[in-house]
Amino acid sequence: MSENGRTTRRQILARTGASVAAIAFAGNLTELFAGTASAQVNLGHTGYGPLVPDPKGLLDLPKGFRYRVLSREGAPLRSGEGEVPSHPDGMAAFAGRHGRVHLVRNHENRADAEIPVPTVEGLTYDLAGKGGCTALTLDSAGRVRSEQVAIAGTAVNCAGGPTPWGTWLTCEETEDKASTGGYAKDHGFVFEVDPADPRRSGAVPLTAMGRFQHEAVAVDPRRGIVYETEDAFERPFGLFYRFLPDKPLGGPGSLRAGGRLQAMRVPGVPDLSSVQEPGARFDGVEWADVPDPLAARTPVRLQDFGPRGITHAQKLEGCYWGGRSVYFVSSYARSAEGSAADHYGQIWRYDPSARRLTLVVVFGPDTDLQLPGESPDNICLAPSGGLMVCEDGGGAQHVYGVTRRGEVYAVARNRQNIGTDEEPEWGEFAGVTFSPDGGTMYVNCYSPGTTFAVTVAPRVVPR
Repeated sequence: MSENGRTTRRQILARTGASVAAIAFAGNLTELFAGTASAQVNLGHTGYGPLVPDPKGLLDLPKGFRYRVLSREGAPLRSGEGEVPSHPDGMAAFAGRHGRVHLVRNHENRADAEIPVPTVEGLTYDLAGKGGCTALTLDSAGRVRSEQVAIAGTAVNCAGGPTPWGTWLTCEETEDKASTGGYAKDHGFVFEVDPADPRRSGAVPLTAMGRFQHEAVAVDPRRGIVYETEDAFERPFGLFYRFLPDKPLGGPGSLRAGGRLQAMRVPGVPDLSSVQEPGARFDGVEWADVPDPLAARTPVRLQDFGPRGITHAQKLEGCYWGGRSVYFVSSYARSAEGSAADHYGQIWRYDPSARRLTLVVVFGPDTDLQLPGESPDNICLAPSGGLMVCEDGGGAQHVYGVTRRGEVYAVARNRQNIGTDEEPEWGEFAGVTFSPDGGTMYVNCYSPGTTFAVTVAPRVVPR
């Protein structure tokens, strides 16, 4: 261990030979895996062995794993509505009838997107928007049976989150207003998407949930409170929000009834990046009403929250509910860009009952960009007992797992070089999620847009 009680990946690699890495976290990580009963078993392993180079040059996996390409950008949508759009991002899987699985997939398209989400009557919010979602239906054997537009005319659909009633909340990571960038309507909203029949949900913005640079959401399954992250790129950076619905847990369409939007205030902590010690705990967390959720004149993060201010953080991204708490990610912080301190990623836990915020994991800063374990983005619980993280940083891009002992192991590496042989570059991973039965991991490669289904042979066991 280093002097400050942390272990860096370089220290571990120097001792173990590099196939598996542990990074800079400390404390009891069991709480990270509190989302499923099975998460209390099969923890503590150090991965499935080294990644094997893929002869097809798409996806490196451990021995015994296999992948299937479900969809690639530019191919025809099976619905005949147009081409598979660019930039697949956040995603979730839902159980369908007769063993089917419904996948809902965001497309983080800006105004200059090469392949926009096709506009479809009844599913389009703004004809000028290039983003949205597509929905795939897989049969019980994992074969794609349908692929169609689920919502169109939105912008920069980054992440989102599932609801307890089986719909997907897709989030616009922008705050462009009408007449900006050619848009006809204001953007920066959350929309609800029905994975089985998108026409039941349409294209209705959930305006009470705020207009800002949304990233991800997580719903408290007992109280119905919706937690939201804001991925703001410039100082003073984003906020962490909660939405108190007027009709909590009311089922599809209930969030349209409105509610109250609040932002988190941690007394004495104006910037979460200033907290560097894993296990740091803050009691008495407060929630302040957002003065103008629609940001008619001023972006929410710049609004006046009174003399006590509000708490900001750079690059707030992934968010999920586990056990009795909500977890959210700060992908990185850079003092050169205005943050109070530097890190390569944080995972925070907020316990609503105790009104307590805890820093559970700190990534870096002693980090090798060619190895897994920095710049966490989308994040989810693996049913076999681990945390799965999509990497969005420099160098090689991985999906990596985190064990209860604080060890990191690679699950997948993107082999699709979008740079040159001399200066290779790999697109980020996004949208990691699991089938309802836990047997398949789905994940997107952002560029070139590719959706994979990853399975493992029954004989393969963790090391």
